[in-house]
Amino acid sequence: MNEAALLQHLGLTMIPQVGDIQIGILLKHFGSPASVFSASTKALEEVPGIGTVRAAAIRNCNVQQRVEAEWEFIQNNQIKVLVKGNQGYPTKLEHCIDAPHVLYYKGSSDLLHKRVVSVVGTRSPSPYGKDRVIELISVLMQYDVLVVSGLAYGIDTMAHKEALKNNLLTIGVLGHGLDQVYPHANRQLAADILQQGGLLSEFMQGIKPEKQNFPRRNRIVSGMADAVVVVESGSKGGSLITADIANSYNKDVLAYPGRATDPSSKGCNQLIRNHKANLITCGQDLVEFMNWVEDLPKSSHVNTPLTDSLTAEEASILSIISDHDPCPVDLLTNISGINPGLVSAHLLSLEMAGLINSLPGKLYGICQR
Repeated sequence: MNEAALLQHLGLTMIPQVGDIQIGILLKHFGSPASVFSASTKALEEVPGIGTVRAAAIRNCNVQQRVEAEWEFIQNNQIKVLVKGNQGYPTKLEHCIDAPHVLYYKGSSDLLHKRVVSVVGTRSPSPYGKDRVIELISVLMQYDVLVVSGLAYGIDTMAHKEALKNNLLTIGVLGHGLDQVYPHANRQLAADILQQGGLLSEFMQGIKPEKQNFPRRNRIVSGMADAVVVVESGSKGGSLITADIANSYNKDVLAYPGRATDPSSKGCNQLIRNHKANLITCGQDLVEFMNWVEDLPKSSHVNTPLTDSLTAEEASILSIISDHDPCPVDLLTNISGINPGLVSAHLLSLEMAGLINSLPGKLYGICQR
């Protein structure tokens, strides 16, 4: 797309009372931004969904100065402008009816990833919620998943940090312009994300992180993903909004259950109870639900003379560790279905037999022979 056409697309997003849905209607009717701006009032009024007020707004708007200022900012800050229906725009988001007509993106990777998972949750996670994020991302690492979240405190921050730690690309979707970072405490995190993913927004420079912007931000978090995972959430909040939007887009929503008395699990339990989310207990549940299991190269199972004397449960545990090396204890327990107390006893036996190693972070790996 040439510069003149790109500037006209920017201009469309600056017309008062004309949103993304109306922009889509106008472009379908007139064919190009230039034709929209040159159309008569009568022609505009005759377009379904536009009417008298919007037609007047289009005819009377003067956005040239704002467009020029935004274009200067874009060029000075190496920002990419992604226009719906054009190259580089996230294909998974493009099919959502109210997807932003224009996205502003700064980063080191494109947004056209094979597998994309959005991770959202409370801003005040419990140790349980933090553990779920750590385990989830460690599993997604094996499937080269792009991790998307909203750069907010809590679960969002953990999702981004764990993705970076596990060498996964991650995208922070902002509820404000790219001339700032909110919350300010995540400025260094945002800088790190730029080196291993990017920052994405539909908002121009100067747009502040105001309350009404975040539900709009959440539709991008939902729309550009294959699946949305809610880790912890209260009975109200942005995570539930994100889940509802994802459901409206026919995206897969998954949630971790929690104890009935935990306030931070009420939202997840509610989503599951109302059939708005599928229950998962570990990252492998997500992988199997998304049918990504076949994409992972098969690991070679341990086969040494020492394994001949193992019980069936010990052999099962050894096989699981081999497949998920290094394997977290909670993942091992969930997959095996063995009582946690017995799992600990079997792990000790396998370690004494020299078949596995105990690693930091309650992880177990296969001994190299």
